[in-house]
Amino acid sequence: MSEFTTARTYNQNHVPRQYTPDRRRLSIYVAWSYPAEAGRDVTELDNRFSTMTEVRRVTWPAYEDPKWSDPLRFQQGIAGGLELFFWGWLPFQQFVEEATGHPVPVYQRVDQAGFHTPLDERVLADTDTLFVWGLDHMITGQDATPGEIEAVRDFLTREGSCLALGPHHDVGASDDMAVRDMEYHHHGDALVPRRQRFGRYTRSLMAGLGIPVENRYGLRPAVTDENKSAPLSIARDLDTKGWLEGVSGFNFHMHLPHYAVTTDDPNVIHVLGRQPIDMSRPPHPFTEAGNTEFNMFLWMPPAGDRAGDVIFADTTIFSSLFGVDESLRTFWNNIVSAK
Repeated sequence: MSEFTTARTYNQNHVPRQYTPDRRRLSIYVAWSYPAEAGRDVTELDNRFSTMTEVRRVTWPAYEDPKWSDPLRFQQGIAGGLELFFWGWLPFQQFVEEATGHPVPVYQRVDQAGFHTPLDERVLADTDTLFVWGLDHMITGQDATPGEIEAVRDFLTREGSCLALGPHHDVGASDDMAVRDMEYHHHGDALVPRRQRFGRYTRSLMAGLGIPVENRYGLRPAVTDENKSAPLSIARDLDTKGWLEGVSGFNFHMHLPHYAVTTDDPNVIHVLGRQPIDMSRPPHPFTEAGNTEFNMFLWMPPAGDRAGDVIFADTTIFSSLFGVDESLRTFWNNIVSAK
């Protein structure tokens, strides 16, 4: 079998996109091993995705249409739960393609057929904005290699480049079962186990690049009377690039990561958006420490040899599974049109 000259997307080889002035080329890199996730033992309680059957039971009757519930049409195991992600990302991909004229490839570190696609120049060559979505359970052992770290570092030397990191939540990091149970009752999602730790790949990539951020916890946002996420607390004076211009808030998700900044230097990373926490929920160690908001959207402006931007935004912000409104579309457009 001959070696592919372009990287593999969802069951096809990517066709490189030509550079077009003022029209950004976005790429999505899902840092999971699909077989490792889909093949997890369903008798294990922790560190796995839900089966489609579990999703149907907990969200009944949302997925009782035969296109979801018929086992001859849709997988009912963990693989079915994973395929929901691809359905949810489609509107974002379509939005971007309509806005830019460029399709949005979705790469997987290891795809359904077992093809391994490292984060290398085949992915980066025709990319202006790269999304790295940390939906890999830490237990599956996905680590960024030195070559991948160097490739991304080189990518960020390009003028106008942007790295969008989205490590998902880190629920149940404590070995204290009482603490893990407290976290579970705070977010209240029956589909999330007491321990569900995501983002090993993005963590290793951030460590290699010297980005002082960690994804922590799974916190439940406060909601409005319309059952939408409460508006963000936005540091508009720091948002000199306009990432959140015209944006009031993001879509609602029951458990979101706190992007903890691990440096004391205020000039390295700007926390542009903080999400109020639902304080009516049972307590969480983070709220017991006196916190009422968590870091939701961060921006690391260019510095030194890095000409590109680095931003942090959870993967759920780009999924229609959790709702899309005008504020979210405005945010998507800001990402697409960033200079």
